[in-house]
Amino acid sequence: MSKPFWQEKSLSEMSSDEWESLCDGCARCCLHKLEDEDTAEVFYTAVVCRYLDQEACHCTDYDNRHVNVPNCVQLTPDRVEEFHWLPTTCAYRRLSEGKGLAHWHPLVAGDRSLMMSEGIAVTNKVVDETYVHPEDYEEQIIHWVEQ
Repeated sequence: MSKPFWQEKSLSEMSSDEWESLCDGCARCCLHKLEDEDTAEVFYTAVVCRYLDQEACHCTDYDNRHVNVPNCVQLTPDRVEEFHWLPTTCAYRRLSEGKGLAHWHPLVAGDRSLMMSEGIAVTNKVVDETYVHPEDYEEQIIHWVEQ
């Protein structure tokens, strides 16, 4: 029996469909982040992109996300060295660091229910960016995202 693709292939060897399937749908990457200019430390906030459907944890306009939000980060295999800012739970970061997928990851567990029940997704934990002024983001720093 062969191993799953994420155990057999490097990130750069994956097809587009395989790459996209690594996303567990937690939407933590959709959280607004602040970076300390002196230390480069990244702080996650409870403020989320206006295009996120918070219940379903997916972008409501995924195909146009980079047009709607020019600074929306596109995760690609050629940017693996930049993945250090992603939460430690993120499959892209985990695989880039030589770790396997978490036991709750939908590709391992078979669906998203375990991920949701373990509180990995941002559902019911965030506020839409339209309700928070950018100058107030510091007040929204959270600690439930593992870094």
